[in-house]
Amino acid sequence: MEMTLEKYKGIHPGLILERELKKRKLKKRPFALSLPEYPQIINDITKGKRNLTPEVSLKIDRALGLEEGTMYLLQAYYTIKAEQLKERIKQRPDLSLFRKALFWDTDPNKLDWARQYKSIIRRIFERGDSREKQAVLDFYGKERIKQVIGTTSVSGNLAIFDQNK
Repeated sequence: MEMTLEKYKGIHPGLILERELKKRKLKKRPFALSLPEYPQIINDITKGKRNLTPEVSLKIDRALGLEEGTMYLLQAYYTIKAEQLKERIKQRPDLSLFRKALFWDTDPNKLDWARQYKSIIRRIFERGDSREKQAVLDFYGKERIKQVIGTTSVSGNLAIFDQNK
């Protein structure tokens, strides 16, 4: 199996294992028993329900003729990507504070709250209620809100718009 790891970064190694087994016309159960591993373990790995351990990874690498550590390296890339996703989720306010109607045309989970801050702030200050405005104020801070909506005063959940702008 010749592969460039760049192409597979962030993909669960079980999906790659599943594809490789199909490509080689190997059934999961006999493959698992040949390692020797429980078939349930290999099945869970190929379905993305279980992560690879170094031990199982080495067995799979040897059985498929891969360079040792290949599958575990893919597991590491997948784990890193999952952690990055968790961090990105932390970099947004509590979405339960916002009504679904406020983001009727988009999925708030897919918004980049750091890059799209101008449109998010404008939308919430145009259409949001006081609780939603307060959540955005707490998340972005008064200065950023002032910068975006052009107010002379941002106090708590109220924004007084500057009439000259």
